[in-house]
Amino acid sequence: MDDISIPTVEVSGVPDPVPAELVVLDVREDDEWAAGHIDGALHIPLGQLAERADEVPADGQVLVYCHAGGRSARATAFLQQRGVDAVNLAGGVISWHQAGRPLV
Repeated sequence: MDDISIPTVEVSGVPDPVPAELVVLDVREDDEWAAGHIDGALHIPLGQLAERADEVPADGQVLVYCHAGGRSARATAFLQQRGVDAVNLAGGVISWHQAGRPLV
C-alpha cells in the first residue's frame, strides 16, 4: 500500500463554500463527529468503511477527512482501490478549523 500515491488537497484547495456536488466524508468516531464536523458531511467511521462503502457515492469526487489526516489517508486509499475518485484532506479537521472554515 505504501507504493500507492494518495491524492491529497490542502484546505485552501477546497472551494468555499463547498460545492453541493462534492461528497464530504468524515471517517472519525462518533464522539469526534458530535464535537463538530463539516456541514453536509457523510459520517462513516473508518472502522465501518469496508462494510458501508456502498454508501459512498462513486459517481463524483469524494473529499475524505478525519482529525489530522492519518485515518482519512487510509480511507482514501481504500476508496481509490474501489474506483472512487477520493481525495484526502491534508491536516484533517484541525487544518480546516485553523483555516477559519466552519464546523457544525
